[in-house]
Amino acid sequence: MAIELTLNGEAISLEADPDMPLLWAIRDLAGLTGTKYGCGKALCGACNVHMDGQVVRSCVLPVSAAAGRQVTTIEGLTEDGDHPVQVAWRKLNVAQCGYCQSGQIMSAVALLERVPQPSDADIDAAMSGNICRCGTYTRIRKAIHEAAEDLS
Repeated sequence: MAIELTLNGEAISLEADPDMPLLWAIRDLAGLTGTKYGCGKALCGACNVHMDGQVVRSCVLPVSAAAGRQVTTIEGLTEDGDHPVQVAWRKLNVAQCGYCQSGQIMSAVALLERVPQPSDADIDAAMSGNICRCGTYTRIRKAIHEAAEDLS
């Protein structure tokens, strides 16, 4: 079945089983591998993308739910990887193994779009669904504050 959606600003059509998780449509059919598979149960946040500006877990969301919608992946934040959140992540060396970071960044971007100057409590609440096995939570919080300053 053809699923039509806008992926990173480009209208596309994907031939997919409507029940295929959006994650696999993004990775395997669209060829964008920045979004990661973590748990497959919507528990870790590695697969986070934005759909119509909201963070969604692409590992459990059927691709059919994205039909006619705007989906943004880590690759779609900017052409050059210079979104203020990405810049802050690199500046503060947030990533350790890096596996969860695209999902972390997508959550952080959504937070800053809702709350331009978040408190530590805002950050902790918004990021609570993202698991980092390396434990870089302190650096993540600092990077979000840094990005908030750059965006203001």
